[in-house]
Amino acid sequence: MKPKFKGKKPDPLSYRQRDYRGIMAPEAMTRCQVSVRETDLLILADRDVSEQAAQLVMQYRSHLETYISRHPEFLTSLIPLAKDPLAPPIAKEMMRAASLTGVGPMAAVAGAIAEFVGRDLLKTVTDEIIIENGGDIFMFRKQDSSAAIFAGTSPLSNKIAIKIPKSFMPLGICTSSGTIGHSLSFGQADSVTVLASSASLADAAATRLGNELTQKTDMNHALAVARNLPGLQGVVIVKDDHLGVWGDIELAPLHG
Repeated sequence: MKPKFKGKKPDPLSYRQRDYRGIMAPEAMTRCQVSVRETDLLILADRDVSEQAAQLVMQYRSHLETYISRHPEFLTSLIPLAKDPLAPPIAKEMMRAASLTGVGPMAAVAGAIAEFVGRDLLKTVTDEIIIENGGDIFMFRKQDSSAAIFAGTSPLSNKIAIKIPKSFMPLGICTSSGTIGHSLSFGQADSVTVLASSASLADAAATRLGNELTQKTDMNHALAVARNLPGLQGVVIVKDDHLGVWGDIELAPLHG
C-alpha cells in the first residue's frame, strides 16, 4: 500500500472545495490542475504544463514513496531525522527544512513537491509559474505580485494580501492552520503564512509556528519563535480577529 502523505481530520466544505483557489489566479496566466493520489496541484503558467507537471509529480512521489518504504520513520517522525547522504534530493531537502525548524520531515512535503515540480518546469517549458499545493505555494514571476491570506472563519480571511516584490522570487509562500484543512497541527491558529526562498523551509516553518499558538495570547510567543528560525523572510499569523506580522512583509487590503 502506498503511504499517505497527510493525515485526515474533518475540514469545512469550503476548504474541501478549495474555494480560495478562485481568487488567486492572475488572469494573464494559463490555469491547469494536476492530481496524483493525495497530491492536488493548481498550476498557473504562461502555457498549459499539465502533462509535464503530472510526470514530475509521479517522479517525485515515486522518489519519496521508495525512500519511505525503506525508512518508514521518515513518514511518521514528528522530530527531525539525521542526515542521510543516500536519500533522494527531495527527501534531503525535506530533512534539511525539518532540522532547521524542529519538526518531522513530512511537515515539508507539500512545499517540497510544489517547489521541485516548479523549478523543473521553469528549466524546461515555462518562464513564469505559480504552483499551489494544499495552501503551500511555489512562485516565480517577472513582476510584483500578491498572495491573499485565507484563514477559514476568521473575519480577516480573504481581507488582506501579502505584497510580493519580484526581487523576492523564486519564493515559497506556505500556510499552516489548526482550524482548517487536513494537515497535522498541534495548535489552533487560523493561519500561519511563512515566506522563504525555500518552499520546503516555509512549509516546515509554518507547521512549527502553528504548533506554538493555541490562543490569541500566544501570538507574541509565536512571533518570537519565528525570529529565531533561520532563513525566513517573513511571517503573518491570524487567530480570530488578531493579526501578527514579523519580517520583510508588506500587507495590502484585498478588495472584491
